[in-house]
Amino acid sequence: MNIIGIRLAMLRLPLRTPFRTALRTVEQLEDIVVQVQVDSGHWGYGEAPPTAAITGETHASLMEAINGYIAPAIMGRSIDDIDSLSRMVQHAMARNSSAKAAVEMALYDLHAQMHGVPLHELLGGSTTSLMTDLTISVGAIDKMVADTRDALARGFTALKIKLGRELELDVERVQAIHETAKGRASLRLDANQGWTARHTVDVLHALERAGIVPELIEQPVPAYDLDGMRYVIERVQTPVMADESVFGPEDVQRLLREKAADIVNIKLMKAGGIARALRIADIAADHGVPCMMGCMLESGISVAAAAHVAAARPDTIRLIDLDGPQLCAIDPVRGGVRFHGPHIDLSRSPGLGIDHVERLQWF
Repeated sequence: MNIIGIRLAMLRLPLRTPFRTALRTVEQLEDIVVQVQVDSGHWGYGEAPPTAAITGETHASLMEAINGYIAPAIMGRSIDDIDSLSRMVQHAMARNSSAKAAVEMALYDLHAQMHGVPLHELLGGSTTSLMTDLTISVGAIDKMVADTRDALARGFTALKIKLGRELELDVERVQAIHETAKGRASLRLDANQGWTARHTVDVLHALERAGIVPELIEQPVPAYDLDGMRYVIERVQTPVMADESVFGPEDVQRLLREKAADIVNIKLMKAGGIARALRIADIAADHGVPCMMGCMLESGISVAAAAHVAAARPDTIRLIDLDGPQLCAIDPVRGGVRFHGPHIDLSRSPGLGIDHVERLQWF
């Protein structure tokens, strides 16, 4: 099975509600979809969101990276040796982690199809069901409380609360959501690098005095500020999770060596694909540090790949934040993983199990 073609498409999906964080506001999902074809007639699927604020990538850069650099490096190669293909993708160019992830997940999809097994099984996993949280975007307290009620009604038992840059208002937001969700859902706070270390400690101490200890606080300070992450860890009860501070295996090794995280958030788009995501999980496991499997604004294509990776390392990847498809008003993916409220059921079909994707605009 040799690679004979790679093509790209745009996938645009409206969101249920605008996605707001301390870094950006997004009205709709607009992702680049990759199809890799082999001479047997099989297709593998991949996907990459343009997340300039985090990975530095745009629609134009994603397309140029794939068409101009990654595709030429793997065209005509056999799908049999996935490790070699993964290395070729990584060495095709520097950075551009989402572009690499999109192509690599399509290659893994094909490799698992070749073996006739679901991807998670090929990666050594047996879990076929996961439970994800749901994101509550930052905004007016009344709107965040209303979104919380809706999430609870849909059966979610873990909520990821996006916060802003105002200490007192952020405390009020969490208190209001806690009052609404108390006894029904855990709260995971995410400041998206919007705070200082001192700000973070002040917010968490205020919550702790009110009897609220969140399940975790995600990346409260800028990605480069490992001293700030450690400062927070040493002063609060709430576990601190690194997100933007960790792109690849090299980052997680330094982070854990400097004791700057209690939990690590793995995202295929930051890691550059499946192989490096698995390596991050294995390094974290060696240090006894749990991980979350997260996503950007992604559809069921790349979220399916992330879910299979999480299912392959369930002892380490204990937290799931794969709610991208749940934030969309439309699900265009036929086959693949299935979403039922917080439940994610993995396909037992070979590879990612994706049969068809609607609403694609081919380039």
